[in-house]
Amino acid sequence: MALQDLSRGGFPDGFLFGAATSAYQIEGSGFGSAGLSHWDTFAATPGNVVGGEDGRRACEHYLRWESDLDLIRDAGMDAYRFSVNWARVQPDGQGRLNAEGMDFYDRLVDGMLERGLKPYLTLYHWDLPAALSRRGGWVNRDVADWFADYARLVTGRLGDRVASVATINEPWCVAWLSHFHGAHAPGLRDVSAAAHAMHHVLLAHGRALEAMRAEGVKNLGIVLNFEHIAPATDRPEDVRAAAREDAIYNRWFIEALTKGTYPAEALAGLERWMPGRWQDDMAGIRAPLDWLGVNYYRRALKVHDPDSLWPAIAETPGPLPKSSMGWEIYPEGLRHRLAGLARDHVGDLPIYVTENGMAAEDSVLGETVDDAVRLDYIDTHLRAVQAAIRDGANVRGFFYWSLLDNYEWAFGYDKRFGLVHVDFATLKRTPKNSYHALARMLRRNE
Repeated sequence: MALQDLSRGGFPDGFLFGAATSAYQIEGSGFGSAGLSHWDTFAATPGNVVGGEDGRRACEHYLRWESDLDLIRDAGMDAYRFSVNWARVQPDGQGRLNAEGMDFYDRLVDGMLERGLKPYLTLYHWDLPAALSRRGGWVNRDVADWFADYARLVTGRLGDRVASVATINEPWCVAWLSHFHGAHAPGLRDVSAAAHAMHHVLLAHGRALEAMRAEGVKNLGIVLNFEHIAPATDRPEDVRAAAREDAIYNRWFIEALTKGTYPAEALAGLERWMPGRWQDDMAGIRAPLDWLGVNYYRRALKVHDPDSLWPAIAETPGPLPKSSMGWEIYPEGLRHRLAGLARDHVGDLPIYVTENGMAAEDSVLGETVDDAVRLDYIDTHLRAVQAAIRDGANVRGFFYWSLLDNYEWAFGYDKRFGLVHVDFATLKRTPKNSYHALARMLRRNE
């Protein structure tokens, strides 16, 4: 049975287990005098989000945070990865502080510490204040200074109590998915906007690191998302298409952060659209990290699309089982990614698996939620982490995504990733079988 023969003892001493969430997906942006984010305006635009749903209520974590933290503690976890909603703290993105919002995060961090949980803070998980989006958001170079000021403000209140700080979650989604594919807020489909955002998100990270270190904040990192990208065939054009996708998705951010360069395969299509004198920013972007966060979910098979403009890439379904997102389940890709990062980019730098999980069609029967497929997913990916550690990767922790079923961005409330089932009519929480199995595993030390 999945997880039955895994235990804490199979991981290095001090290895952390936790769960992850993001503010907009669970808190309820309609509470606590939060300002509007670009997700509120994106969701209010017809056709952008399934059912036209938004995060104004979400899981009401803003009101139910104490019992939600109890769920993490009662599962025997060590840490909680959470994010701050920028628009909750600064409704206009600059200047005026919403004391009610900042006080909420004070209480939340204190609540984690009272329960013996290490707070792992993410400053930005996609909820840009709408006021800044109207000024160009990630396309405007000024966003780097806006973000640095915000980082200084939040860590000035919370930095003395959190275990670590991540600047930005999944910059590929912030920049490319949202400005080239248009699938996330702000919903642009513009190559120039995408190229600017791909650079400015890293510039903002570097400026925030500089600002926080000047204030003495410790243990700073960033969270990148990776996929196992492979050509669907051995045809040369498909091999080249997969290499282009790998450059844009997997290599752009990690090579900038560790080598101060962007991949040639990506620059071939983006360089003419990049901000002027972007090369002058690379030294600041390459500022040392204290740790790296890795989000991993799936394998993606790519083919050349002869009927499309650059980058001329299409995806084809693979033969392996898939989550309800349609994502191909490939745990070996997590092992390869972690080991490859250690070998090629970060050496012995601490790595955390900051997100890993799956959406599934759970079976709810009374107080029991059967999610055997998710349980197997967790089991195989934890074993992949163990294999990567044997390969030499300095992996220090694993955070399951997500603690709760939640607002899944453009999919609304249609996809369920949680260890805990949420009835979106009543907001009742019911721990799933995967939650209970993981809790049993964490109690085993040998």
